[in-house]
Amino acid sequence: MDVPPTAAARAAALRCEIAAHDYAYYVLAAPTVPDAEYDRLFRELQALEAEYPALQTPDSPTRRVGGAPRSDLPAVRHAVPMLSIRTETDAGPGGATAFDLRVRRELKLAADDPPVEYNAELKFDGIAMSLRYEAGVLARAATRGDGEVGEDVTPNVRTIRAIPLRLLGAAPAVLEVRGEVFMRRDEFERLNERQRAEGGKVFVNPRNATAGFVRQLDPRVTAMRPLSFFAYGVGEVAGWVLPGSQSELLDALAAWGLPVSAERAVVRGADGLLAFHARVAGRRDALPFDIDGVVYKVDSIALQERLGFVTREPRWACAHKFPAQEELTTVEGIEVQVGRTGKLTPVARLAPVFVGGVTVSNATLHNEDFVRSLDLRIGDRVTVRRAGDVIPQIVAVQSHARSADVTPFAMPLHCPACGSRVLRDEAEKDHRCTGGLFCPAQRKQALLHFAGRRAMDIEGLGDKLVDALVEQSLVHTPADLFKLGLGTLANLPRMAGKSAANLLAALDKARSTTLARFIYALGIRHVGESTARDLARHFASLDALLAADEAELQAVPDVGPVVAQSVARFCAEPHNREVIAQLRAAGVSWTEGEALRPTAAAGPAAGRTFVLTGTLPTLTRERAAEMIVAAGGKVSAAVSKKTDYVVAGTEAGGKLDRAQALGVAVIDEAALRRLLETATSPDN
Repeated sequence: MDVPPTAAARAAALRCEIAAHDYAYYVLAAPTVPDAEYDRLFRELQALEAEYPALQTPDSPTRRVGGAPRSDLPAVRHAVPMLSIRTETDAGPGGATAFDLRVRRELKLAADDPPVEYNAELKFDGIAMSLRYEAGVLARAATRGDGEVGEDVTPNVRTIRAIPLRLLGAAPAVLEVRGEVFMRRDEFERLNERQRAEGGKVFVNPRNATAGFVRQLDPRVTAMRPLSFFAYGVGEVAGWVLPGSQSELLDALAAWGLPVSAERAVVRGADGLLAFHARVAGRRDALPFDIDGVVYKVDSIALQERLGFVTREPRWACAHKFPAQEELTTVEGIEVQVGRTGKLTPVARLAPVFVGGVTVSNATLHNEDFVRSLDLRIGDRVTVRRAGDVIPQIVAVQSHARSADVTPFAMPLHCPACGSRVLRDEAEKDHRCTGGLFCPAQRKQALLHFAGRRAMDIEGLGDKLVDALVEQSLVHTPADLFKLGLGTLANLPRMAGKSAANLLAALDKARSTTLARFIYALGIRHVGESTARDLARHFASLDALLAADEAELQAVPDVGPVVAQSVARFCAEPHNREVIAQLRAAGVSWTEGEALRPTAAAGPAAGRTFVLTGTLPTLTRERAAEMIVAAGGKVSAAVSKKTDYVVAGTEAGGKLDRAQALGVAVIDEAALRRLLETATSPDN
């Protein structure tokens, strides 16, 4: 068949492009495109070569497994080639069904023959590794390379604590273990946090970081990186008769002390494969490491031998991928959003792209420093990553492809919603609007916080009603709530006369509160319930708090420089002072100097810190907190080594677990009451 010139040109271009991507990934450990884009290019070349066999060349990427080894690392020829396996990109039933049908056809099974048994495993997203053990001792570790020749990375791999230097028990004379080196997500995040703090390179994903560390020329660098390993097969073996199945082989590797993933199962037929695929897909984001699919292997070793190989892959195995979590797209713009606490967050507007199972058109950029670390500009081609319900993120920028006239991004000097000054928080690297209660972007969430049960406790003021009040410009600040009339409320959607009257009654009741509740209701950044109580107890009056400078604020117990600065800035903002004045003019009041003072200078709970969790039998958390404070104690939101007691009710969660892990005393409501009623000193 004659090959059209356009097809020949396209095939040549694809070979060059794929070779360049292979070199970047396998040799430089710096991938230039997401997996999904690479797979598309590879499949396009496969299709062209299938249609026009004359296009196949000895150096075609479709005729070999991977890339060439680095010249600066010793070469290792694999006694048994490290082949790749066929990939099924259909994330639905088609992938598993097609593989099962191929296997049954190759084995010449009839429709009424029993289902084939498969060992279903995870497809780890790391770097393939061959570990050679001689008489049970690790002798050599090599990368996949091009499948025939890899790189000797033994000194680096010896630093990976998950890999045993000596196998347990009686081991074969020679055992080549095939598996995957990878990095856990939590370790990857901690690594990037350290890199950002030290001004170092921020890695795109765990696999990219793993590839670079495994192939470091200095093993001391690898030793500092938290790498892990899972075994999934064998290469050359001497002095051991292979077991009868893949599942038994993995059990044997685990018995020798090699890490083997527990996320595997022996299943029957296409239905079993699909059930495993669905089960793992549902748990994918809960796993502590990245996977991009599952792997199906005919479980019987005898059947594997009957099926054999075709060119570059075994007939008895395939990978069934999940939807791609990384894709290429274009940044069409960068907008700045304002949150409830005034934090400004840049958001990238993207050309819509299907990634991670959904169409993505926005990606968070966190803060100005994050944008600068990416060197991101409008118009750039970028790699977008989305895993499960995680907010889409830009993880890499193709800066080499940008035009010369683009300019760097900079945060605005004034809030895009209210025009107030924007200040940079150097400690947290964030920019924040100083508009506070005046800022419309913060308004809805500020109103909901103000009306919350632990703040002003305005019953009946929920999300829908706040939305309506703000959207119809009836409420601009919390003070406007107390100016609402029956007629105005009754005319709102889903509101009637009775509902309006109930809300007005709740507003009237809320006028009488405590100083601590009022301070907390203002929504000052870093000021939770406990800090609000401390401020109220220390200053005893709102005017004293408003007049305090940062030094005076730091005299309050447990108030440090960050909280003091936040309170001082809030109180100094004219918009906030005006809203507070309007609230007081509307009749919001409290008894100053008494509400939260302990009944005795050294009450039964003096010097002790409590954490409340779960549902108590008769006390609300608010009432329990008030009792503790009245007895001289302190209520904290988080469990730490400084916590004296965790008061646990039913359905207690993570706080109870942390208390038990730290050895903090856990008591119930009855024990709390007894403690608060006694005169026991803190030392008992």
